[in-house]
Amino acid sequence: MRWIPPTEFFQPQAAPAAVEAPEVRRAHSPAPAPAKPQDDGSLNVRTVFISDLHLGTPGCQATALLDFLRAVECETLFLVGDIIDGWQLRRQWYWPQAHNDVVQKLLRKARKGTRVIYIPGNHDEFARRYAEHNFGGVEVVQDWVHVTADGRRLWITHGDLFDGVIQCAKWLAHVGDSLYEFTLRLNRHLNSMRARLGLPYWSLSKYLKFKVKRAVSYVSDFEDALAREARKRGVDGVVCGHIHHAELRDIDGVLYANDGDWVESLTAVVEHADGRLEIVDWAARMRARQRPDSAVAAGVSPTLV
Repeated sequence: MRWIPPTEFFQPQAAPAAVEAPEVRRAHSPAPAPAKPQDDGSLNVRTVFISDLHLGTPGCQATALLDFLRAVECETLFLVGDIIDGWQLRRQWYWPQAHNDVVQKLLRKARKGTRVIYIPGNHDEFARRYAEHNFGGVEVVQDWVHVTADGRRLWITHGDLFDGVIQCAKWLAHVGDSLYEFTLRLNRHLNSMRARLGLPYWSLSKYLKFKVKRAVSYVSDFEDALAREARKRGVDGVVCGHIHHAELRDIDGVLYANDGDWVESLTAVVEHADGRLEIVDWAARMRARQRPDSAVAAGVSPTLV
């Protein structure tokens, strides 16, 4: 398979004319049970939101991501920031074939009719200068308002612009990023030993994130800030990434959705044909394949909004 550098995302093409989303009547009927994948393993949904792939770092779970991209079929795919990790690539070049395969798969989906919308984050902020351009069928924008099938208007943004550390002390964010990479390396060695002992995967960084009081406060403040901004913009909710914590909940009447990451949690947010939003836990689904009798065979969160 041909090697393509990250810059192949940025081969200009003429941008298509913007099409305004039609007005859709909102539905309030009770949500049915979570949808399961088809018998062939595919997952057919209306919209997919993924972020924080961090291609270009050893922490990126490219094999699992490729498995997800091959299984999912959707009309629109949102890439909600930190797709390519420019911070890490500037420090040290790392680009294995699996990361190249992910880029090729995304471009192939765009060629085959999926609308792919790319909203850069802080780790791929270099792409923000290309906003309002179309590259290989991928539309690059600063942010977006998506209308769900049941009429809800969702503001799509990576979320880093509402992170006080990123905005006020960027040097500290780079230090934190280096420490996070160190934690991930330590976590890989730790889980290698756990695997040999027959123990399941355990996330050190996630444990620290939700055991340290300040980290818990940081996550809560971030979620509240995004919900407040969504309310100011007059939309029904917000879909974001950035903090590597998948969540789907109501904050004072505003829907807050975070699609997680593809470094540890391996999660996405999907919209079904009737407008329901759901968190897909792909790690759980991959584990369920090894245990066909598992109760979580679909690998889909029961959280529906």
